[in-house]
Amino acid sequence: MQQYLKEIHEQNEKFMDKEIELKGWIRNHRKQKEFGFIDFYDGTCFKSIQVVYDNKLKNFDSIQKLKNGSAIQVLGKLIKSVGSGQEYEISATDVVLIGDCPDDYPMQPKRHTREFLREQAYLRPRVNLFQAVFRVRSIAAHAIHTYFQENGYLYVHTPLITKNDGEGAGEMFQVTTLDLDRIAKSGKVDYDKDFYGAKVGLTVTGQLEGETFAMAFNKIYTFGPTFRAENSNTKTHASEFWMIEPEIAFCDINGLMDIEEDMLKFIIKYVLEHAKDEMEFLDKFVENGLIEKLKDVLGKTATRISHKDAIDILQKAETEFEYKPVQGEDIAKEHEKYLTTYFNGPVFLTDWPKDIKAFYMKLNPDNKTVAAVDLLVPGAGELMGGSQREENYDKLIARMDELKMGKEGLDWYINLRKFGGCPHSGFGMGFERLLIYLTGVDNIRDVIPYPRTPRSAEY
Repeated sequence: MQQYLKEIHEQNEKFMDKEIELKGWIRNHRKQKEFGFIDFYDGTCFKSIQVVYDNKLKNFDSIQKLKNGSAIQVLGKLIKSVGSGQEYEISATDVVLIGDCPDDYPMQPKRHTREFLREQAYLRPRVNLFQAVFRVRSIAAHAIHTYFQENGYLYVHTPLITKNDGEGAGEMFQVTTLDLDRIAKSGKVDYDKDFYGAKVGLTVTGQLEGETFAMAFNKIYTFGPTFRAENSNTKTHASEFWMIEPEIAFCDINGLMDIEEDMLKFIIKYVLEHAKDEMEFLDKFVENGLIEKLKDVLGKTATRISHKDAIDILQKAETEFEYKPVQGEDIAKEHEKYLTTYFNGPVFLTDWPKDIKAFYMKLNPDNKTVAAVDLLVPGAGELMGGSQREENYDKLIARMDELKMGKEGLDWYINLRKFGGCPHSGFGMGFERLLIYLTGVDNIRDVIPYPRTPRSAEY
């Protein structure tokens, strides 16, 4: 009966001195005249195991020819290791080739650059770095669902194809069945002949639809792919990424910040508990002090400060910023880093100027700012962005008119304020931004399996 490395490592005493069968791959193969060592892994856990064989085996010569990357079956006994570097190992009685691998296999046991590994995205999950990153991705996703499910939230699948640009930034990918070549020649577009009979695109947010469900189920969350046709080649931007977007009825901006902080601490704690080997590897080889950075957040309460006060602090700073902080304007990455260092921990920036925020955010009494909040974390900057939504029908209409927004197709969203509306709030967190923070890997292309960025849609 086949066993898996995960159970071997978790219950090694149970399997000690017993015959076992494993199937997996060769990470490294060190051959000597009378014996050899195979660094074996099967993908069920981060740790590999050493397989030892000698020339007493009848197929010794065949085993010696096995190459790195090959898929094999290992039969043998788990024993206490006589060598250094491992507590136990497998003394092989047979090693059988399942899938051969040529000598030019790209994932040889040496240090590869991340740029090279991106070019081999279909093979990079086999190297230690991405074994760690993508397992943390899986565990963090489970932590997110666990948090919301245990706290009574409904999981909602909002549409990926939609007519509405929820952020109003015009960065939607268009979806069409029309013949683009014919349109290019004629110069005419007849959307009545398109599949949906209208101009539609890939969603930039599930928030608006999420609000409709919050008005029926009280607490909901979405967790799925979103798309932005933003021509940006930074380390933190991708055109396809995953978002977590909770919406909570009868919740104001202060209650929202409580939820954001509670959720973040839950995820950090869950990942540290369930991805110990991966996090230790990332701490050692990617970001020294990563674990302590995350643990430090668990023991602190995030500072809450208004956007205006934050700009005042930045303007008085002795640091020479590349971008000058200005009241009424957005803040840059360098400003976020300074503020988290200044307060020595996470920071909530509240009460943002209305002119740089979305139409649906609740207008504050000063008529200049909105009840919006960004959560900044040490080392990563902005991690979450949210707001109390404008629940007043007339104020929402006035804000849309002020921005000269068309209301066509958004009547259903506006009408939420007419039919039993209530104060409600929500936030969005980019899943890949969270993973950059959790893993220390600083490029979004390295925390998503197949990154979609400008002029890049391989695989």
